[in-house]
This record gives sequence, structure tokens and C-alpha cells, in this order.
Amino acid sequence: MEVVICKTYEDVSRAAAQVVAETLNEKPDAVLGLATGSTPLGLYKELIRMHTEEGLDFSHVTTFNLDEYVGLPHDHPQSYYYFMWENLFKHINVPVENIHVPSGTANNYKAFCQWYEDQIDEYGGIDLQVLGIGSDGHIAFNEPSSSLMSRTRLKTLTEQTINDNARFFDKKEDVPVYSITMGVGTILDAERLILLANGEGKADAVVAAIEGPVSSMITASALQLHPDSIFFLDEPAAGKLQMRDYYDWIQKKKPGAPGT
Repeated sequence: MEVVICKTYEDVSRAAAQVVAETLNEKPDAVLGLATGSTPLGLYKELIRMHTEEGLDFSHVTTFNLDEYVGLPHDHPQSYYYFMWENLFKHINVPVENIHVPSGTANNYKAFCQWYEDQIDEYGGIDLQVLGIGSDGHIAFNEPSSSLMSRTRLKTLTEQTINDNARFFDKKEDVPVYSITMGVGTILDAERLILLANGEGKADAVVAAIEGPVSSMITASALQLHPDSIFFLDEPAAGKLQMRDYYDWIQKKKPGAPGT
């Protein structure tokens, strides 16, 4: 696990976008796992800029989103499909048929979740998975107590998650109680993981995920088990890390490391 601490949120977004660009340059038909929420907005803005100004090509890319609210159709303004379309997909040249977002209106959710898992396998697995982190340490909608071996499934949201997301809706009562989410096990199957976090409000979750024990109560802590995961943090999000000096030292010495 690598920890990269940036001065600002904008720096976090640029650093993460560079990893995405490197992935696509090495493998133009890469499979990207994508996240929603306010944290990756800067990343998506930078990817759009790189596509427009530098020719970053998404024409052979396939995408799989982490999650979706149950009960919201694709055209609902608060659905994650709508979010992705407005904030990324319509601005780049990814083929519509290569976009995969869980359905919030499936007739048989158990069957759909298995289909989603099968689709990821059919495309050869996810090459790079983008993640955010909830204020309680969850990734995707894998709430505290979620199995670290879990697969794509229906999940009941905690009241804290509902409260955190209520700002996106007219009122708290409008926030769906259920979601479809990739499981922690599904996420850990990705070849590479990058997690973005910004703001003081994420500092407790970040320190628990990086320096605490691996625990189902902090599902982001499962990234400690992955051989190639990177946390991109701004200064406030990194504010409670106990080994901050060491993480900075590693980044300083990284260019001279054997094999680089």
C-alpha cells in the first residue's frame, strides 16, 4: 500500500488522473472501475481536460461503476448513471455500449448482481479501480460489518450514509435505503486500486483504513491486503496519520529506489 499526500484537492485529482492516463497509455482497452460522489469530481474534470487538450483516448475503454441506488432509474438526477453521464461520459469518447452501471430498477436483483459479476469476468477483470471513502470508512456501499469477501449484492445503507448523502436530495426522506454495490472481494480482485480522499471530515476514516487493523467495520482497510493500492490524500485528510513523516520520506526516496 502506498500513501501519497498532496497539498490540495486539485493536486490529488491531478495525481490520480496521471495514474489513469498511464494505465490507458499502457493498455488502451483497459477496464476501469469508477466511483461516484463529490470526491472523484476533480479527477473526472482532469480526465476530461486531458481528453480534450492532450488527446487521452477512451475509445477502447470499458467501465464498470461501483454502485447505484435501488429505485432510481438512469434518468433520475440523483442516480449514479446520471451522475457519471453528466460529469464524465458525455465529455469523453468512451463507447456507450462499453459503459456498465448497476441497475437500480432490476426485476431480479440477485440475478442482476450475478450478471454484473459475470460481465466483469467476461471483460477480463478490472485493471484500475477508482475509490472514494465514506466518513465511516466504507468503500462503495460496503457499509461497516460488510464481509471482506463479499461480491456484488443488494445492501441496506446505514443511517450515517443516508445522512451524509442527504445533501444531494431535496430532503433526507428521499435518499434510498437500499443500493446495489460491488463487494469488497470484487473490488480487491482489481489489478490496481487508487483511493482518493480530501477534507478534514475524512481524516478519521483515512487513519483507520491505513494505520488501523484490517476490519469489516472499516471496509477501506481491506486495501491493506492488496498488492498494488495507492491512497491519494490532501493535507486535511492526512491530518491524523501517525506515520506521516515516513510516508513523505518514502515519496522523497522513491525515484532512487532499486528497480525504478
